[in-house]
Amino acid sequence: MPTKTAAQQRAEAKMAYNAYVAACPSRQLLDSISDKWVTLVLASLAEGPQRYSELARRLAGVSQKMLTQTLRKLERDGMLTREVTPSVPVRVDYELTPLGASLHTVVLQFKTWAESHMDDVIAAREAYDVAGAVSA
Repeated sequence: MPTKTAAQQRAEAKMAYNAYVAACPSRQLLDSISDKWVTLVLASLAEGPQRYSELARRLAGVSQKMLTQTLRKLERDGMLTREVTPSVPVRVDYELTPLGASLHTVVLQFKTWAESHMDDVIAAREAYDVAGAVSA
């Protein structure tokens, strides 16, 4: 059996990615990028680099722990960069990478859709709840 180069092995693996298969690594990525905080961080950073404190203020309701975990996850996945400037206090800036910017265009559509269809979803939920109460 001929030896394959690393590039050939990656190309074969890429062709085999199928999120419907349980062991496919794209499932982990889908799980990661479908998180609400990921969507909101990407949307916020699309406006330009921001400090941790700016993101925390902008993303109302996010805990320090959750924001830190989300930023680390996005950095690990190559979606953003973290730049530390030694000063007092230390300055940490986050910025989208080209990969993160390409994902932003997709998640922005989710955010926009959710904002523009919220009335429809609320009405559907209320109708469902009323129908459930009647059949119970």
